[in-house]
Amino acid sequence: MTQTSLMSDSITAIQLLTTLEQAILPLYEQGIQSKAQAPKLVLAYSGGVDSEVLAFGLSAFAQKHPHIACLLIHVHHGLSPNANTWVDHCISRANYYQLPVQIERVNVNKGPRESLEAKARDARYQAFERYLNPGDILLTAHHQDDQLETLLLALKRGQGPKGLGAMAPMQSYKQSWLVRPLLSISRPQIEQFAAQYGVNHIEDESNQDDSYDRNFLRLEIIPRLKQRWPSIATTAARSAALCAEQQQVIDDEVSNRLPHWLTLPMDIDGLVTESSGFKLAELNQLSPAWQALLFRGYLQHCSVSLPSQSQLQQILSQLLDAKDDANVAIQWGDYQVKRFANSAYVLTNLALAPLDATRLQNDIRALFAGELNQANGKVGQQTVSLQIQSRKAEFAQQEGSVSTTPLLALPATHVQVTIKYGAAGSIKCQPQFATSQRTKPRELKKLWQECQIPPWRRQQIPLIFYDDILVAAIGLWIDKRYIAHAGQPGLSLPLLTKR
Repeated sequence: MTQTSLMSDSITAIQLLTTLEQAILPLYEQGIQSKAQAPKLVLAYSGGVDSEVLAFGLSAFAQKHPHIACLLIHVHHGLSPNANTWVDHCISRANYYQLPVQIERVNVNKGPRESLEAKARDARYQAFERYLNPGDILLTAHHQDDQLETLLLALKRGQGPKGLGAMAPMQSYKQSWLVRPLLSISRPQIEQFAAQYGVNHIEDESNQDDSYDRNFLRLEIIPRLKQRWPSIATTAARSAALCAEQQQVIDDEVSNRLPHWLTLPMDIDGLVTESSGFKLAELNQLSPAWQALLFRGYLQHCSVSLPSQSQLQQILSQLLDAKDDANVAIQWGDYQVKRFANSAYVLTNLALAPLDATRLQNDIRALFAGELNQANGKVGQQTVSLQIQSRKAEFAQQEGSVSTTPLLALPATHVQVTIKYGAAGSIKCQPQFATSQRTKPRELKKLWQECQIPPWRRQQIPLIFYDDILVAAIGLWIDKRYIAHAGQPGLSLPLLTKR
């Protein structure tokens, strides 16, 4: 996106309005062409000098373009004793600008070894997201000195080109856009503008607390850098832009190569149980740099938070060095990487959590006592559990020969019916999909492999037993010997429900 170069000592209201128009109007026009609903502008409005100057400019923009809806959002964190006073200030100024304002109150709960800055930022953006529709434009008041701070923090963390690219003037955000129209304007220019045009603003006392990394840079380091090199904010922004360009080239090349490395999603009876995996067969033929780039691209493709560089190296080392049958499980944060059939899969800890067997038994009791008695008339009071995630099994009359969706034959009156999650791999069964040449039952562990069920899902598939005999795996198969014959009532098993 092209922006006006603002290198003079001061900026005017006309220049500010022009900068906003250059940043906003192309995205707005793109939005009204592709969306039924016209995009709106949402300003992250703190009441500090940066966001006040941006709100001042947005007011002029709204007067010139009254057909474009605008909204100011002020987030009340409750972290300062002055927070309520800031709310009053923002409401008063919004009325002055003739712009609607929304006050959002959030709770910021910092856990051990967590950054209060990061938690507050996350809470703010979650509040903004509640007001963003697809195609909307979120405006923030980040400026050139913020860019220098971001670049220095990226160096401190040892980040690569992506981190050193710092903040982009415009980027996609969720299904919306995030725009930083003041990124070419310095902090002194913003402060001079506020003084020239009488823009009232608040002063957050926490900005003087140098225990926060950004404040330390802002108060102690950057002034000394500017004293030695007055144009460092401008030149650092140029370096960040070059890093961002290089990263874009890398991202484009990864996007071109990545499809070759992705597996198709795995499904059970039409239900997708795993998203795309990452092939490992030829990965060790690539350089370590490309291994890391492609696997990081896979994680981004799966929309998960990225591990650190050291964690990524550990993941790749374990995946590539492990034997084919090794049970690889590498965890970071809320995610795990597992290996199956020479491919890697990223999963959430929630998806891997064991199922609640007690809940299962409570949910699925006494189905046979009612419906089966009505269907058969000869079934006694078996101990039964056959309802999966509150979806009752349906009974049907088997018609003709065995169909593509066979029914499970009803048990004899003396048979105890139970459902289990997990069973010994040596238990045998003879699924209806077995070939005619295969006349003997196969071990369960072989059937899991034949159905391409990864080990972490095998404990989540309900197995039906008649006494000690495995007669069906819900969502996968029915034992040939227990399929209802033509004209006989049977049980239509429910489909699996993805967790």
